[in-house]
Amino acid sequence: MPRAPSPSLRAILASNVRAFRKQHGYSQEQLADLCELHRTYIGSVEREERNVSLSTLEVLAEALEVSVPELLTQGEDGERGKIS
Repeated sequence: MPRAPSPSLRAILASNVRAFRKQHGYSQEQLADLCELHRTYIGSVEREERNVSLSTLEVLAEALEVSVPELLTQGEDGERGKIS
């Protein structure tokens, strides 16, 4: 039986994708275009509805100019990971 990731990890990813996307000034649709994904997919990631594959994590990280660990790391203050 497949295991689902913890809700907290999905929440961290959702928060980080949203924050990094906004920092770049991208709409969900613009980020989706950069990643060659559908815009509703980006929205579902940001709403914590998706279990994202490793390859999708790589694509998102590249488009947002961060590392995969940064997408999955909660900051010390409970906020998103820091941008280097």
